[in-house]
Amino acid sequence: MTAIEFQNLPNAQQCEKTTLPYLGLVCITSDKQVRFRTMTRTRYLKLSQSDRESALNELYRHNLQRLHDALSFCEQNKIQLYRMSSALFPLSDLEDEIGVNILEGMSADLATIGERANALSIRMVLHPDQFVVLSSDSPEVVQASINNLAGHARILDLLGLPRSPWSLMNIHGGKSQRFEQLVKVISELPENIKSRLTLENDEYAYSSEEILAVCQQGGVPMVFDAHHHICHENLDSYDHPSVASMFYAARETWTNPDWQLVHISNGEQAFNDRKHSDLITDMPNVYHQAPWIEVEAKQKEEAIAHLRSWWLMKNNRT
Repeated sequence: MTAIEFQNLPNAQQCEKTTLPYLGLVCITSDKQVRFRTMTRTRYLKLSQSDRESALNELYRHNLQRLHDALSFCEQNKIQLYRMSSALFPLSDLEDEIGVNILEGMSADLATIGERANALSIRMVLHPDQFVVLSSDSPEVVQASINNLAGHARILDLLGLPRSPWSLMNIHGGKSQRFEQLVKVISELPENIKSRLTLENDEYAYSSEEILAVCQQGGVPMVFDAHHHICHENLDSYDHPSVASMFYAARETWTNPDWQLVHISNGEQAFNDRKHSDLITDMPNVYHQAPWIEVEAKQKEEAIAHLRSWWLMKNNRT
């Protein structure tokens, strides 16, 4: 079903949503309450093996505590959606396996965090970095991308998070005009990856319609990003009819529509500026129907508070 076909369905079939969207925090806080440490590969490789083990052990334990802090922050601020940093456990995918072995040794601590998130009803998701390109022409890049996703999936497993789009790993389509390659690679992914995988439209390579087709063919949910859409299509409003039609079409790719997740950002200097603004001051009206919204703004929790103050209150939606 295309976006236009879905838009033309009777209103009763579009399932009007009556509950408030959950607004999600992305990785860190603006005021430095939630911050994670990292280490470069160059610095790491200069260390002896024992020093590598010591450095990563200390780093991972620090970041585990910060992850607890992130959950505490979300609880205090009534935030039910949290995107974890993709660099939470840096260098854990190296061939020396030092990092992955340390994580295995921390499995009980990781499980405790997952149990806490579940008890607090906080949904935890991931957005692996831009170097994950399943549509690459290079078999080596594709395999490295799968290895990267496998490492993230292992962390989600250690956290005890479900193998479903509830605990999604969201990526972009990557190299353009590689529809068949992308669908083929997705179809062959291990279950612990594919069961969590979602795809997002972008400003350059994959339009909303194109990534929707990949999701439909590949059997994975689509994360619709309204700002990427208006930038790609050079639109002048979030309420252009195509925004709503793509939102509803993306919903059809979710086996459980109540789990549908979308992204929002605003342009920094102009409406369709690709750089993110500090706050969100413009929203698609259709996003009142979204169950879950990741807020991609520089001021993080302040952007969420600002959205609550004007957008969720806009139509007496308190």
